[in-house]
Amino acid sequence: MSHSHADGDTIPLHPSSAQSDMDEIESLIHAAPSAATVLPARPPSPPRASVPISSSPPLLPPAGSKPPPPQLPPFSSVPSSSFAPLPSVSVTIAAEGFGPPLNTLTEPVWDTVKRDLFRIVSNLKLVVFPNPFREDPGKALRDWDLWGPFFFIVFLGLILSWSASVRKSEVFAVAFAVLAAGAIILTLNVLLLGGHINFFQSLSLLGYCLFPLDVGALICMLKDNAVLKIVAVVVTLAWSSWAAYPFMSAAVNPRRKALALYPVFLMYISVGFLIIAID
Repeated sequence: MSHSHADGDTIPLHPSSAQSDMDEIESLIHAAPSAATVLPARPPSPPRASVPISSSPPLLPPAGSKPPPPQLPPFSSVPSSSFAPLPSVSVTIAAEGFGPPLNTLTEPVWDTVKRDLFRIVSNLKLVVFPNPFREDPGKALRDWDLWGPFFFIVFLGLILSWSASVRKSEVFAVAFAVLAAGAIILTLNVLLLGGHINFFQSLSLLGYCLFPLDVGALICMLKDNAVLKIVAVVVTLAWSSWAAYPFMSAAVNPRRKALALYPVFLMYISVGFLIIAID
């Protein structure tokens, strides 16, 4: 009885079901290689064009023909929104990089004094001492000024007043008036004779020509000797006349040169006698 019970617990496989399982497995095995996806191979790159090399020289275009314009690559429009705005840069240029400033009212006083002194020294060299511009008054005193003549007139008046024993203020007033009025009258005389010279330029020229007489008056004040006074005045008078001659003679017509130079020499001779006569 026990044996028959054990046999009843085991369920035998049906021959047809086992065969169907084996067929299904074999079908899956045979179907697996065909189901795999195979990527196509990369197509071969096209052959590159070969550049022919010729040994003959290149052909030049004719002389009258224009070369063809260069081919520019096509311009691709890019939206303006893709560029970020550049930061603005402000560049400050110093005023002194372009020469002296136009407005000198705000500059320091010492800078103004140095510039005027440099101009006075430069004009004094051009007028009184030998230089290549003496024959052209327009080039010699193109940058004319009135500070130099004013200083030389005042200095000569002060020397004459210090040399005088009495009435010093009257001597200074007379000397200043004679020199200032004489320069104006001589300038008007040159202009009336048809001289090609500026009014203030002529005043500046005649004032700078007083520098030698200033030197002679200073020597006469320091050395109280009659012979030395005469020699100093003659030398400085000739020096002043030599300094004024080329400018005045070049400013007027050659036929009227004597009419322009005679009053100038007369004024300088009068100043020379005034230097000798002051005691």
